[in-house]
Amino acid sequence: MNGAVVTTRVFIDGAAGTTGLEIRERLAGRSEFELLVLDDAQRKSEAARRDALHAADIAILCLPDDAAKEAVKLAEGSNTRIIDASSAHRVADGWTYGFPEIIGHEKIAEAQFVSNPGCYPTGFLALIAPLVRAGILSMTQPLICYGFSGYSGGGKSLIERFEAPGAPAFRSYALGVEHKHLPEMAKYADLAMAPTFAPSVVPAYRGMLIDIPLTVHDTASGYGHDAVREALARFYAPSPLISVALESPVNQELILHAKARGWDSMELFVIGQAGDHDMRLIARLDNLGKGASGAAIQNLNIMCGLPETTGLRLG
Repeated sequence: MNGAVVTTRVFIDGAAGTTGLEIRERLAGRSEFELLVLDDAQRKSEAARRDALHAADIAILCLPDDAAKEAVKLAEGSNTRIIDASSAHRVADGWTYGFPEIIGHEKIAEAQFVSNPGCYPTGFLALIAPLVRAGILSMTQPLICYGFSGYSGGGKSLIERFEAPGAPAFRSYALGVEHKHLPEMAKYADLAMAPTFAPSVVPAYRGMLIDIPLTVHDTASGYGHDAVREALARFYAPSPLISVALESPVNQELILHAKARGWDSMELFVIGQAGDHDMRLIARLDNLGKGASGAAIQNLNIMCGLPETTGLRLG
């Protein structure tokens, strides 16, 4: 007797936004899922959204923070599992942080409420969390993190600004050294204090570099760049999505090629010279891929007991 095919009903609340559209693209043609879709009039109706949230097996929230909190309230009384792509619940009680390589696949598989990591924290945590766990970095070590992101991460208003005549050549922001990502960066790296964070936007639609300078004196036992690279390579050896470059980039140059369709993997680099105390830890990812929509699909796959890379763009 053949077993029945299980179809998971998925509702994307905020499907018309950048993240929601990319999630829909990654789900296109996948028979494991039935998408619950609201038309333009219905998606602005609280009653229609409530019905969809209750009818879904899993809801993915692609909304501003306040709207995401409202959506969670609308879903109360249902058994719907939720993946929140906003920053509303990333350090909230009762929510599982959706970074499986750091948090653990089992916790996400069993969770009802999963909060997607932010794009900048994805690169930062990928580099720093394993080093703190291994005792290579102290939880009290002051860190500096530079972030360079494509403008799509800022939503419709920033996209319009960068694609309009006279668009900025470079945008540095959060100059008051405050940013909504800092709490999750500190919490999930097990740091006593958040890093000094310097984010910026470049005139490219997608793509992101996270750059963290270190010296041998910053590491707990005087680890050099080779030892740091080897520690990261061991940690991510089982991962099909995160790779560690075993050598420095050619000509000491790292270029971000923003692929038109995006990508859902992430590359880590530890760059230093022989005999030199200085090193740079760099993560290269797609802010809309592993930094947003790709991460949501990875978590969706895990929650449904599917191979985590199904439907993802790994090239």
